[in-house]
Amino acid sequence: MNIIEPDYPSVLLIYTGGTIGMIENPETGALEAFNFDQLQENVPELKRFNYRISSYQFTPPIDSSDMEPALWAKLVKIIHYNYDSFDGFVILHGTDTMAYTASALSFMLENLSKPVILTGSQLPIGVLRTDGKENLITSIEIAAAKHPDGTAVVPEVCIFFENQLLRGNRTTKINAEGFNAFRSYNYPPLATAGIHIKYEYDRINKVNPKLPMHPHYVFNTNVIIMTIFPGIQEQTVKTILNTPGLKAVILKTYGSGNAPQKAWFIDLLTDATDRGIVIVNISQCATGMVEMARYETGLHLLDAGVISGYDATVECVLTKLMFLLGHKLSPREIRNEMSRSICGEFTRPAL
Repeated sequence: MNIIEPDYPSVLLIYTGGTIGMIENPETGALEAFNFDQLQENVPELKRFNYRISSYQFTPPIDSSDMEPALWAKLVKIIHYNYDSFDGFVILHGTDTMAYTASALSFMLENLSKPVILTGSQLPIGVLRTDGKENLITSIEIAAAKHPDGTAVVPEVCIFFENQLLRGNRTTKINAEGFNAFRSYNYPPLATAGIHIKYEYDRINKVNPKLPMHPHYVFNTNVIIMTIFPGIQEQTVKTILNTPGLKAVILKTYGSGNAPQKAWFIDLLTDATDRGIVIVNISQCATGMVEMARYETGLHLLDAGVISGYDATVECVLTKLMFLLGHKLSPREIRNEMSRSICGEFTRPAL
């Protein structure tokens, strides 16, 4: 007689580092990373899940301030290697660069059809008032959630924090002290966790689960963020735009995409785009969209070859540019791809 093993949901926890994986040393009082092989001892609530939960731990753990594209590639490699063995993935990550990592992974995991949920905490998991346990437990539940037909409920890269599931490439860290550390200003939550987890199915990416997930590993980091401010000097802009090896610039402008109309400024931008540097216009405002055709100042940017970043976050535009540059696309191809939403990273205005 053959014994059929129950088909328990399976989740792989990937601990990169960050506050959530800390406990207090009872002798010294210092915060130390604990071994995630003993995760269920530190978070006994996980035993109540009828899930198969495995873990992978970065050794040594990485402070999120040290996160970089090589580590994003490592995460993609781990997910790709384990892709067929798990229903979903939860990445435990420091909060400072979590939005960058979530944005990067959304582009690197092409045809993703399983949940990849990033979470962390503002207080260590070993502290009495920690937000880490709730974030971790709910992230695992979301990563394992399936429709009756067996497909994932949330087949995309997300951040779960303080009861809200947010699209990863729409998210920004907005609070260094409160538990509500992240916000998605220009796209509503995909789910809200209360007594039950309420999914907003119409907001979640629709995918074809039959397509194989295709991992990407290449990045080119020759990108600069330039913030416009009153009184910015010509020599400053000239120096930035003539940085050796520069491939792309994120131009943080005023309001709906406005910038100074000084002739020297427009000339420098035009010269840069003529040299093949891709310049993307995003607003300094947290909420709203770049509409360069709305005011004369924006039209001058369009004439200079600057393209719109619409309502995308700076984290999203930065990682998308690095991703496209890494694939050695031409400036024209990159401009076309930056104007196309690959995985729900921006909303184009209605025509």
